[in-house]
Amino acid sequence: MTIAIDLGIPHENRVEVAAGLSRVLADSYTLYLKTHNYHWNVVGPMFHTLHTMFETQYTEFALAVDEIAERIRAMGEPAPGTYREFTALASVKEDTDRPDAPEMIRRLVDAHQTTARTIREVLPLAEVAPDQVSTDLLVRRLDVHEKTAWMLRSLLA
Repeated sequence: MTIAIDLGIPHENRVEVAAGLSRVLADSYTLYLKTHNYHWNVVGPMFHTLHTMFETQYTEFALAVDEIAERIRAMGEPAPGTYREFTALASVKEDTDRPDAPEMIRRLVDAHQTTARTIREVLPLAEVAPDQVSTDLLVRRLDVHEKTAWMLRSLLA
């Protein structure tokens, strides 16, 4: 027996917001993997600073992807969870090479800004739904990505 999902959000809006959150999850997970990869593989004079910074970032992302996926599930939709699904949904792209430290920073700036743009596309869907929980989640994630992009850009100044 299936129990109806009645959160006070119309079904169509709930499905649309969950689909948008799935895109945010895919960008966030891809960014998590990229950051973790850079943590493992960074070399050069900035090694210690970047190794530590990347670890702090990917640790935060690990918690964030869980929160996003759980919100999708709370809305009654399946959360994407495979590389195939993430690749199809993500705007953040995986690397096909081994960048040096400055290029890692540039690529992370781009990935954070890309994720911020995805969030800005999804945010109005949550606001119209009205889905205050998803709106709050998206605003908090937007703040993290914009702030992290700024901090990374500052390393290149």
